[in-house]
Amino acid sequence: MLAPSGLLESYDKGPFFCELLDGAMRDPAVAEIAARLSRIDAGELQRRGAIAETELRNLGITFTVYTEGEEIDRILPFDVIPRVLTAREWDLIERGVQQRVAAINAFLHDVYHEGRILRDGVVPRHLVLGNANYRPEMVGLDVAHGTYVHVCGTDLVRDQHGTFRVLEDNARTPSGVSYVVENRNLMRRLFPDLMEGIAVRPVGNYGEQLARAMAEIAPARSGGPQVVLLSPGIYNSAYFEHIFLAREMGVPLVEGRDLVAEGGRIWMRTTAGLAPVDAIYRRINDDFLDPDVFRPDSTLGVPGLLDAWRRGNVAIANAVGTGVADDKAIYAYMPRIIRYYLDEDAILPNVETHVCGEPDGLQLTLDNLDKLVVKPVGESGGYGLIIGPHATREELDTFRAQLQADPANYISQPMIGLSVSPTLAGSGLAARHVDLRPFAITGRSTWVLPGGLTRVALRPGSLVVNSSQGGGSKDTWVLG
Repeated sequence: MLAPSGLLESYDKGPFFCELLDGAMRDPAVAEIAARLSRIDAGELQRRGAIAETELRNLGITFTVYTEGEEIDRILPFDVIPRVLTAREWDLIERGVQQRVAAINAFLHDVYHEGRILRDGVVPRHLVLGNANYRPEMVGLDVAHGTYVHVCGTDLVRDQHGTFRVLEDNARTPSGVSYVVENRNLMRRLFPDLMEGIAVRPVGNYGEQLARAMAEIAPARSGGPQVVLLSPGIYNSAYFEHIFLAREMGVPLVEGRDLVAEGGRIWMRTTAGLAPVDAIYRRINDDFLDPDVFRPDSTLGVPGLLDAWRRGNVAIANAVGTGVADDKAIYAYMPRIIRYYLDEDAILPNVETHVCGEPDGLQLTLDNLDKLVVKPVGESGGYGLIIGPHATREELDTFRAQLQADPANYISQPMIGLSVSPTLAGSGLAARHVDLRPFAITGRSTWVLPGGLTRVALRPGSLVVNSSQGGGSKDTWVLG
């Protein structure tokens, strides 16, 4: 292992896999980065960290938290110590994410067409057809290149042995990629001395790759396709990201009121009149997308949008109904889904998962509630879960009653000793738990952004990395 010096001398990684120190044993470039970090004075790190926070505020790089009737714009706290991945580690992640996306798209095509996987009993029928995100409106509808999930965020953790494991799939409207790009911009401005001579793969072409994929799925039209990004508007928690992505893609940012369906097509209102729209990257949930089909009270969507889509006159990414594939109960079957469609073993293993909607899974969970992490299948953002080893007896008893009342709503997993990364805390470095969300873009083929969003649990001992629960982020370096 790297001999700690300077700032790293007092750093204690505990019993966990450390992304920096354990990584330094396997790659000389990681060791060099660690050595450079150890030579930077703690006060200088704090000074640059304060500059980063000011820049984030000045650039408006925020997300909105709604609590007790209030809306609060917050920056996503940024930690200046990068998370480093070697080329070999990234190759494994990239191949694993591509495999997973391919299986998810095959699964979605099947469940909305022949339903072979349900007839063969590989996935229980009720978990799909009874899923709140299953959309009968998608049955028989063909999508370009068989791609339902055009943007996928795959949440990965690393256990105490250094093994990458998939924690969950985000196949609806995954967010956070704007922080990946802006974090890199901050690091280039604030730490040129740390990055000098280190081959770090770029992340700045994400918008270009997304625009390419959107053009690939758009119906053919002379003059090239018109792509737009459809946002719910300024009150959405990820509105900054919508602005960012529209700019990076070079496409108009629109709201539902800016679009109209006429003659089986979608048009955009402009000062010169109506202009045709060929592809929509939507950041609106299914329920609000088309009031003619889903919620009639929605003012965020476009009446007639699904009709135009069914006619083949517009493309929508991600497709409607993709939430059935990223449900946490379906997640438990992903290794079998990969084997069924691709005839391959999963490159990236799951975390061991028990489905509480099944009798054996429920009993095992009830018997070991104080040892497990239990999550609602349809929630995200760290809401509604309980971490058994960290819960009080009263909290466990309350949660036990909720679980018994609605077992199908929950899955359980063992508590993983998530890997840690050195993180600036006070006057020095402290070990904080991290995860990773690589972003994959699929049109005809799948491209994975080199790196992804590293989220960090800033509270000492916390395993919850979500921004809404006090987490922050780091720049993720993939070495060339």
